[in-house]
Amino acid sequence: MSDVSNGMPATELTSATDARWVKSSYSGPTGGNCVEVAFLAEGQVAVRDSRRHSGPALVFSAPEWHAFVHGAKDGEFG
Repeated sequence: MSDVSNGMPATELTSATDARWVKSSYSGPTGGNCVEVAFLAEGQVAVRDSRRHSGPALVFSAPEWHAFVHGAKDGEFG
Protein backbone atom coordinates (compact mmCIF):
# COMPACT_ATOMS: atom_id res chain seq x y z
CA MET A 1 0.00 0.00 0.00
CA SER A 2 2.92 2.33 -0.70
CA ASP A 3 0.82 4.57 -2.97
CA VAL A 4 -1.18 5.84 0.04
CA SER A 5 0.17 9.12 1.40
CA ASN A 6 -0.85 12.12 3.47
CA GLY A 7 -2.57 14.85 1.54
CA MET A 8 -3.71 12.65 -1.33
CA PRO A 9 -7.26 13.35 -2.55
CA ALA A 10 -9.70 11.24 -0.54
CA THR A 11 -11.45 10.18 -3.74
CA GLU A 12 -8.20 8.61 -4.98
CA LEU A 13 -7.81 6.82 -1.69
CA THR A 14 -11.35 5.48 -1.97
CA SER A 15 -10.84 4.15 -5.48
CA ALA A 16 -7.32 2.79 -4.82
CA THR A 17 -8.08 0.96 -1.58
CA ASP A 18 -11.86 0.43 -1.52
CA ALA A 19 -11.95 2.64 1.57
CA ARG A 20 -15.32 2.84 3.29
CA TRP A 21 -15.74 6.15 5.05
CA VAL A 22 -17.61 6.32 8.36
CA LYS A 23 -18.83 9.48 10.07
CA SER A 24 -18.50 9.78 13.83
CA SER A 25 -21.54 8.82 15.88
CA TYR A 26 -21.00 12.14 17.69
CA SER A 27 -21.73 14.09 14.51
CA GLY A 28 -24.91 16.10 14.54
CA PRO A 29 -27.77 15.51 12.09
CA THR A 30 -27.02 18.71 10.14
CA GLY A 31 -23.54 17.62 9.07
CA GLY A 32 -21.66 20.57 10.59
CA ASN A 33 -17.94 20.33 11.23
CA CYS A 34 -17.46 16.57 11.05
CA VAL A 35 -14.74 14.18 10.03
CA GLU A 36 -14.96 10.73 8.54
CA VAL A 37 -12.50 7.88 8.97
CA ALA A 38 -11.64 4.87 6.85
CA PHE A 39 -9.79 1.87 8.21
CA LEU A 40 -7.25 0.72 5.63
CA ALA A 41 -5.08 -2.33 5.11
CA GLU A 42 -2.02 -2.75 7.30
CA GLY A 43 -3.81 -0.95 10.15
CA GLN A 44 -3.65 2.51 8.62
CA VAL A 45 -6.48 4.98 9.27
CA ALA A 46 -7.44 7.80 6.90
CA VAL A 47 -9.32 10.92 8.00
CA ARG A 48 -11.14 13.45 5.80
CA ASP A 49 -13.50 16.41 6.14
CA SER A 50 -17.04 15.08 5.76
CA ARG A 51 -18.04 18.12 3.68
CA ARG A 52 -15.12 17.84 1.25
CA HIS A 53 -15.14 14.25 0.05
CA SER A 54 -12.56 14.95 -2.63
CA GLY A 55 -10.36 17.02 -0.34
CA PRO A 56 -7.08 15.83 1.14
CA ALA A 57 -6.96 12.88 3.51
CA LEU A 58 -4.64 12.47 6.45
CA VAL A 59 -3.27 8.95 6.83
CA PHE A 60 -2.11 7.64 10.20
CA SER A 61 -0.31 4.45 11.17
CA ALA A 62 -2.04 2.19 13.68
CA PRO A 63 0.17 3.36 16.62
CA GLU A 64 -0.44 7.03 15.72
CA TRP A 65 -4.20 6.47 15.55
CA HIS A 66 -4.29 4.60 18.87
CA ALA A 67 -2.28 7.37 20.54
CA PHE A 68 -4.72 9.99 19.23
CA VAL A 69 -7.84 8.09 20.30
CA HIS A 70 -6.46 7.41 23.78
CA GLY A 71 -5.34 11.03 24.12
CA ALA A 72 -8.82 12.24 23.16
CA LYS A 73 -10.45 9.88 25.66
CA ASP A 74 -8.06 11.05 28.39
CA GLY A 75 -8.82 14.74 27.71
CA GLU A 76 -5.33 15.63 26.47
CA PHE A 77 -6.64 18.00 23.79
CA GLY A 78 -8.62 20.46 25.78
